[in-house]
Amino acid sequence: MTLAEFSQSVSTQSTPDTSLSLPLQALWWDAKDDWHQAHDVCQSAGSLEGDWVHAYLHRKEGDLGNASYWYSRARQPVFKGTLEKEWAALAESFLGTN
Repeated sequence: MTLAEFSQSVSTQSTPDTSLSLPLQALWWDAKDDWHQAHDVCQSAGSLEGDWVHAYLHRKEGDLGNASYWYSRARQPVFKGTLEKEWAALAESFLGTN
């Protein structure tokens, strides 16, 4: 799946494709403006990728201290660009299209 196809699925589907990884499903819910569902899904991932999405979500929420903790757990630097660029970078990384 490409980033464009993934992004398109947000506007054409009511739920994410269950074959997607949990971190991608969390990003999908975030794109649907359902922060709480995205948060629940990334927490259940139990992986570095899930922790990375968790960091992004707390950054988006404005809780930078909590975000820093999750970036550290994900072994990722704190993202310095826009939230939109971070979302795309995460999705591309998980889709394997970067």
